[in-house]
Amino acid sequence: MTTNPLDYNGRSRVFKIFSAIVLVLFAAVWVVPLLFAGVTSLRPESEIAADPTSWWSENFSLEAYRKVLDSTPMLTWYLNSFIIAALTVVLTVFVTSLIGFALAQTRFRGRGGVFALVLAGLLIPGQILVLPLYQIVQGMGLLNTYWAMVLPAVAAPIAVFIFESFFSGLPRELIDAARVDGTSWFGIYWRICLPLTRPAVAAVAIFTFVTSWNNFLWPLLVLSNVDQMTIPVGMATVASGFGIMYAQVMATAVLGALPLFVVFLLFQRQIVQGVASTGIK
Repeated sequence: MTTNPLDYNGRSRVFKIFSAIVLVLFAAVWVVPLLFAGVTSLRPESEIAADPTSWWSENFSLEAYRKVLDSTPMLTWYLNSFIIAALTVVLTVFVTSLIGFALAQTRFRGRGGVFALVLAGLLIPGQILVLPLYQIVQGMGLLNTYWAMVLPAVAAPIAVFIFESFFSGLPRELIDAARVDGTSWFGIYWRICLPLTRPAVAAVAIFTFVTSWNNFLWPLLVLSNVDQMTIPVGMATVASGFGIMYAQVMATAVLGALPLFVVFLLFQRQIVQGVASTGIK
């Protein structure tokens, strides 16, 4: 039985139209709230109080942004978030790629147990580990330091799983040839295998940066000093401090999300390639 080309083209056209409608709907769900936050942050408080749902104003201004920047240490929070996210990315990529390389290319006693622990880490909700992790960090005297944020985030099971998958796909002959030439295991990892896993490095780096930047619960627990807060914790403080000052609250939200827009615009190709090559959903 053969398929009529006209029927096939018709079904393909219907599928494309349906896909376009779904994409537009999902894009609207994400974009409309962001646009509304941006417009509201530019409106005077008196107009917002009179008509909170309006999208137009006769007096658009940046007054709310000026008040937020003048009354809060927003720039310090930006710097804290950037330092913590950068340190977390560097250490996470280095440590998890080493673990992934060891699991994929070496054979040692207890390898199966280590791999089972990594898989278990994917299944256990992070909230369960908050209390014991807090006690460990407190016992080490790391509260109100950058390391209280960075060190717990380095143990990322999903990153280990991604690197293990990439390293497992490398030709075994490449590793054996390097061993015959007398290259150490670290030399094989650093000079041969790691450069071949750039998509995995890019994917882990980008998602680690975004996760660290948006993290809220853990920094809320371990960072109580205002000058050491990150953007999400600082935003929550500003929102509660401004009360019903909606323009300032929306301006704070826009300022907090702005760096992530820049990251997406700069690395959108790497993000798409990383998602496509690692299967991250």
